[in-house]
Amino acid sequence: MLKALFLTMLTLALVKSQDTEETITYTQCTDGYEWDPVRQQCKDIDECDIVPDACKGGMKCVNHYGGYLCLPKTAQIIVNNEQPQQETQPAEGTSGATTGVVAASSMATSGVLPGGGFVASAAAVAGPEMQTGRNNFVIRRNPADPQRIPSNPSHRIQCAAGYEQSEHNVCQDIDECTAGTHNCRADQVCINLRGSFACQCPPGYQKRGEQCVDIDECRTSSYLCQYQCVNEPGKFSCMCPQGYQVVRSRTCQDINECETTNECREDEMCWNYHGGFRCYPRNPCQDPYILTPENRCVCPVSNAMCRELPQSIVYKYMSIRSDRSVPSDIFQIQATTIYANTINTFRIKSGNENGEFYLRQTSPVSAMLVLVKSLSGPREHIVDLEMLTVSSIGTFRTSSVLRLTIIVGPFSF
Repeated sequence: MLKALFLTMLTLALVKSQDTEETITYTQCTDGYEWDPVRQQCKDIDECDIVPDACKGGMKCVNHYGGYLCLPKTAQIIVNNEQPQQETQPAEGTSGATTGVVAASSMATSGVLPGGGFVASAAAVAGPEMQTGRNNFVIRRNPADPQRIPSNPSHRIQCAAGYEQSEHNVCQDIDECTAGTHNCRADQVCINLRGSFACQCPPGYQKRGEQCVDIDECRTSSYLCQYQCVNEPGKFSCMCPQGYQVVRSRTCQDINECETTNECREDEMCWNYHGGFRCYPRNPCQDPYILTPENRCVCPVSNAMCRELPQSIVYKYMSIRSDRSVPSDIFQIQATTIYANTINTFRIKSGNENGEFYLRQTSPVSAMLVLVKSLSGPREHIVDLEMLTVSSIGTFRTSSVLRLTIIVGPFSF
């Protein structure tokens, strides 16, 4: 009798203990889901709402269970409600799960655990009421109370190396470069990668062994700079000679000293040329010539000395670059006064002793000066171009000279 009473009390105590005991094992929700503490279950994350600019190229973002799709804006979403659903057979005191399908069907498969509960496969596309896990998670409930779920679950996510848990319970990449957890050398640049990082040499350097060595980008090509390349740590810079300035980082441009600072006197005029400037007299006329308002030097007919001299001399200046390609038309001379019944001829009167120039007549009143030999500078050439005018009946003869000063710059730019 006492033995039977003892066994009855032991059985009641065991049943009471089973009614209050519950074992909960929880690891994490699968990718694309987060734990809902109110509903006490995993719920889908709306990536289209939380991921900035989730889709590129004019695509629209469509959220679905466990992820999202990037579709053309003209695409139509078909919900297949007629897709047969697979229903699991839960054990006594457990609950099963089924899934719906968007565009393509994918069934969640469940297995029954001994003692109640279920296991959800990580490959399943679960509906909003589904509880899944990357590595299968288990919720074991007391068969006596199948609806009871933990009130304060612990959701600890185990992320792969190089990732960490985000506030949305998903694994996100760790930026080791920003966090300072990389091991790149001081002369290297840290580049963040998904789940990792890389150490690279900065621009202008190349890796030799374990060190980053400066590349000399001056020895790699002779066309980096128009004039002179100067190597610097990790880069290079271009320099220009005196009288020039660097433009667009590599090109040399002449500085117009006549517009900035020059040393010409008040009775002198400044003439800029490639690489420098020169000062010339404002009144170049020499006796017996006198300066006219048209800036011409005229020899008066009343002066006996003028009988054997050109009637007028005009002073002109021009500059050319060194080593200019030839043949090249460089200057045109033209009569300013045309007389009736006259014939004009043109010639180089002086300044062409080495045959660098040729004067080609282009019309009855004009001619073109042609450079036929390349000139190197710095150098100054003074060439007298003469126009001889003769009357067709032989009663009139006169000449005028254009004195052209050609300044050749020291460089080809």
